[in-house]
Amino acid sequence: MDETGKEYSDMAKFYTAVVTVFHEDGTLDYEGNKAVYEHLIQAGSDGIVLMGSTGEFCSMTMDMAKELTDLALDTIKGRMDVIVGASRMIPEESVELANYAMEKGADAIIMITPYYFKLSDASIEAFYDQTVPKITGPVYLYNFPGCTAHELSPELVLKLRRKYDNIKGCKDTVKNFEHTRKLCNTLLPEFPDFEIYSGFDEFFVHNVLSGGCGCIGGLTNMCPELFVEWTKTLNEKNWDKVAEIQKKVNRMMEMFDISAPFLTAVKRAMQIRGIISEEYGKAPLVIASEKEDEKIRQLLKELDI
Repeated sequence: MDETGKEYSDMAKFYTAVVTVFHEDGTLDYEGNKAVYEHLIQAGSDGIVLMGSTGEFCSMTMDMAKELTDLALDTIKGRMDVIVGASRMIPEESVELANYAMEKGADAIIMITPYYFKLSDASIEAFYDQTVPKITGPVYLYNFPGCTAHELSPELVLKLRRKYDNIKGCKDTVKNFEHTRKLCNTLLPEFPDFEIYSGFDEFFVHNVLSGGCGCIGGLTNMCPELFVEWTKTLNEKNWDKVAEIQKKVNRMMEMFDISAPFLTAVKRAMQIRGIISEEYGKAPLVIASEKEDEKIRQLLKELDI
C-alpha cells in the first residue's frame, strides 16, 4: 500500500502507445497495422492507446483518423483495451472524433490540449470545458509539455476532475517524475480511483509504487512480451525480477536518443524483429538511416531482444 493508502498489487497496467503503420505513399497499411495489434494481443498486452504521439495522430486527417479507428476496433474486437486518441487542434473536431470512437466501441478516449501556443491554465481549462462534457464516455487527459509547451498542473487536473465525472485519469509524459508524484499526491486522496499513467517506459514501477496505475509507453511496440512479464512480476511482487527488467528497460531507453522522433527507431526495431514489413511514417518523417540502423541493431543485440 502506498502513502495515499491505495493498494497497488493488483492494478498495475502497461498500455502500448501503438505505432501506426503506413505505406510509402502515406496511406494506412491495413495488414501491417492488424499484424501489430495481433502481436500485442498474443503477447498478452493490457491494451493500446491508438493515435497517441507514437501513433502520429498530428499527421492524420479526420477521415484517416476515423479509418484507423474502424480498423483497430474491428480487428481487436474486445480482446484488449482500446483507448482512442481524439487530439485535434479544434475542440469541435476532438468531440466529433471522440464520440465517433465511443460509438464504434472504444473503451475510452485520450485528449491532449492544442499544441501550438503556450496556453495559460485558463485557456487549457476552456479547451476541456468545450470538449469533456460533450463526450459520451471516459476521458483521459494527456500532459506532454515537451510537445505542447505548456503543462497540466496537478491543481488544474484536480479542478477539472471535480467538474467532470467522466475524466477517468491522466497520462503524464514528463522527464522529471516530480510532476507525476505531485499528481498522485494531489488527486488520489480525494479521487482514489483516478488513473495516473507515466508516459516514459522507465517510470512504470516508480509510478505504480507512488500510487499510479502504470505506464502508456512506446517501447513495448517492439518487445511486448518483456513488458507483459514486467507487469506480471510487479503485480506478483517478485522484486528481484522487477529490478532485473528495470535495468533492461533503462538500457532500452537509449532508443529515444537514436532518432528524432524516437518512433523512427522503434519502427526499424519492429521491422528487424519481423513484426512489420514497412516502417514508413507520415511526411515529413523519414525512415532510419544506416548509421541509426547500426545503433538499433547493436542495442537489440546487447539487450538480447
